[in-house]
Amino acid sequence: QVQLVESGGGLVQTGGSLRLSCTTSGRTNSTYGMAWFRQAPGKERDFVAAISRFGYSTRYADAVKGRFTISRDNAKNTVYLQMNSLKFEDTALYYCAARATTVISNRVDDYDYWGQGTHVTVSS
Repeated sequence: QVQLVESGGGLVQTGGSLRLSCTTSGRTNSTYGMAWFRQAPGKERDFVAAISRFGYSTRYADAVKGRFTISRDNAKNTVYLQMNSLKFEDTALYYCAARATTVISNRVDDYDYWGQGTHVTVSS
């Protein structure tokens, strides 16, 4: 099994920054492709960013491109999401997800493992 634990969420003002972390444990050879998704109250879970096994490929949702950066440190089994210039509409529960392939994806159904989420609230 694989466990994913997110951290780093919190309350921040518009224009501020946060860095989310996702630490994996268990069968980490099943966490090649990693991604962040988010879900606002009453809305569907949306793709935010994804990164390939060694970080050579990344992909971002248009809404966060240029403001968010995904990265990973495989030695620490950790994936990060640096979020800058935060907007009110970035408020959501942010989930870390993993899949056992090297191909990155923006589809919820392509991911096999999920964390419990960390709340991000951006005050206007």
